[in-house]
Amino acid sequence: MKNYSETSFLESFESSISRSRAAQADRSDNWNVLDDQLTDNQRWSTWPSVEKLMRGPKPYPEFVIEDAAAIDTELGVLKTGKEADVFLIERATDSQSALLAAKRYRSPDQRMFHRSSTYTEGRSVRRSRDARALKNGSNYGRLVEASRWANSEWQYLLLCYEAGAPVPYPVQIMGTEILMEFIEDPESAGGAAPRLQQVHPGPERLQGYWDQLVNAMKVFASLGFAHGDLSPYNVLAAGDRLVVIDLPQFVDLSGNEQGIELLQRDCRNMCNWFVARGLAVDSEELLAELIAAAW
Repeated sequence: MKNYSETSFLESFESSISRSRAAQADRSDNWNVLDDQLTDNQRWSTWPSVEKLMRGPKPYPEFVIEDAAAIDTELGVLKTGKEADVFLIERATDSQSALLAAKRYRSPDQRMFHRSSTYTEGRSVRRSRDARALKNGSNYGRLVEASRWANSEWQYLLLCYEAGAPVPYPVQIMGTEILMEFIEDPESAGGAAPRLQQVHPGPERLQGYWDQLVNAMKVFASLGFAHGDLSPYNVLAAGDRLVVIDLPQFVDLSGNEQGIELLQRDCRNMCNWFVARGLAVDSEELLAELIAAAW
């Protein structure tokens, strides 16, 4: 399992901001006319401004546009949440375009919910400066707090994607914004895939969903984690395919004393949905399978 670091993100973030400002200064004399052509919901692609470690794993999928001349256009809100909102972004050049989901975390004073320390037990903040800032609530501490959940989700997306789990491809992270694969509904061209809670699949598809879910949870467990907040509301149903989203609260099964309890809750949440749709599954049996996969 890859090492998890909250502070490497802040170092990369600060460096990336400096590089972005320098790049903007270098091109300002030549691009003023072009900048004036952008509307309020547009920006130049942020891809060139982020460091390599803040980009998704190679090989990049076809929908990842690396062209520095690409423009990001915000098309609307996909989802609102207590800690972050997800926006639909079109990144486009004259010759290609792609839809992306932009998840933007709010600062602590803007959130409607503050995550319990239940989820962060077993994690550490390596730099003493950051730890002190978090404790004291300084301006820098608020930056650390605003960034740590975005960084958590980014790290877990990378980890799970590379392990073959059904999660969105992580395109890039910059500050408190994560750009990731837009999960489209193949049965509604251009539309977002619905949450599992919203669908009523037939018996064959229901069984397929169950098999995919169990496999996904086994991948998480084999990496040493539980989702920690898994429910039909943070699983997307893209036709026959399931995609798990909202990963920042991943729970370390060995480092968190409540890890097994949270894993058990994940099992109950998901099994209740499948039982209600007519599939005979048992949460305790699922829990036993996942514990075996973890150890």
